Amino acid sequence: HCYSKMAPVASATYYNIIFSLSHSGCLFMSNQKIQKPTLTGQRFKTRKRDEKKVFDPTQFQETIVQGLNQTGSDLDAVAKFLDASGAKLDYRRYAETLFDILVAGGMLAPGGTLSDDLTRTEFCLFTAQEDLETMQAYAQVFNKLIRRYKYLEKGFEEEIKKLLLFLKGFTESERNKLAMLTGILLANGNISASILNSLYNENLVKEGVSAAFAVKLFKSWIHEKDINSVAGSLRKVGMDNRLLELFPANKRSCEHFSKYFTDAGLKELSDFARNQQAIGSRKELQKDLQEQMERGDAFKDIIASAREEMKKNNISEQTMIGIVWTSVMSYVEWNKKEELVTEQAIKHLKQYSPLLKAFTSQGASEILLLVKMQEYCYDNIHFMNSFQKIVVLLYKADVLSEEAILKWYTEAHVAKGRSVFLEQMKKFVEWLKNAEEESESEEDEAAD
Repeated sequence: HCYSKMAPVASATYYNIIFSLSHSGCLFMSNQKIQKPTLTGQRFKTRKRDEKKVFDPTQFQETIVQGLNQTGSDLDAVAKFLDASGAKLDYRRYAETLFDILVAGGMLAPGGTLSDDLTRTEFCLFTAQEDLETMQAYAQVFNKLIRRYKYLEKGFEEEIKKLLLFLKGFTESERNKLAMLTGILLANGNISASILNSLYNENLVKEGVSAAFAVKLFKSWIHEKDINSVAGSLRKVGMDNRLLELFPANKRSCEHFSKYFTDAGLKELSDFARNQQAIGSRKELQKDLQEQMERGDAFKDIIASAREEMKKNNISEQTMIGIVWTSVMSYVEWNKKEELVTEQAIKHLKQYSPLLKAFTSQGASEILLLVKMQEYCYDNIHFMNSFQKIVVLLYKADVLSEEAILKWYTEAHVAKGRSVFLEQMKKFVEWLKNAEEESESEEDEAAD
């Protein structure tokens, strides 16, 4: 404004001054980045899409309950309603509410009771008829729903785990229906057997709820598939050795488990648990044997300890010799060179032959030991050429008799490496036969 009203000369002078100052650095504003103006005190309106939805299952529950009341007990109609509703309702957010309604008719409060202040339906699992066919139909409803909306899979498993923890809050009939449904879902692979961890809750176990629930569950599971399906699923999640934990500590024995489930018509489950218990005992025994050998305990002490365990766990000598053989061969670090491993094995087995001899007092035990040796040499390729030398060593150490060796050679061997090992043993077997014939001839001459 000032510059525009100056005289021409004065204006020129003013311009020169401004020009000089700007080049000397005094005027630096033009070289700095001009800051953007900011507004203070103004409140911005949040966009609708950025607003966080408030968790309110009431309206969701009313919609589901109304739909179930309209479909009634027609489970095909229920499945179609649930399928269509998933496109309009937020199943992901309200998965727990959805499953609570389908199972119990309404939302469940902690402990398993229904919330009083919300709408309920009479068309749910707990009000259905208590029979396997009806539970199979309900299982189909859940199966179709989860196949259609895969994201519900995890939420459904969490729901079942929760329901199992709430068992005391349900009636006996409700527990039976839930047990049958759970068994069917397990048989069909809709849920993982890991959900059974909920049954090991201390209060449920103490009051006998877990064991009673397990009877119904396993019956429906085996009815849908078989005991092999149960065994495979339990092993997969590491629960095959935990079945005894369904009972309180003072009743946690194989005998009690066997009687309880056999009386309930589940002998196959009883036999499975007994077998698993035996396997567990054998593993522990093998571990103890290896630890004793590593410590260098005297053979007489190892033998006495092993015989005590045999008696305690009802282990046969045939089973025992298999455990001893595996223990003797397991704790050694074997040479990787074939020409050296035979020498190492002979030296090692010569040392432990008294231990093997202690558990081969029966012909069947000797045969089983030969089979175990055959399988070991086949499975460990460096031992393929060691078999005959090991047999001869144990024959000389009086662990194996000629009768056992001949029987193994003619009929008791197994398929693993059969041709290789029979060829290795051919000359020694011929020698044994000749020795036996000469012995018989000498006995005949003495008798004459």
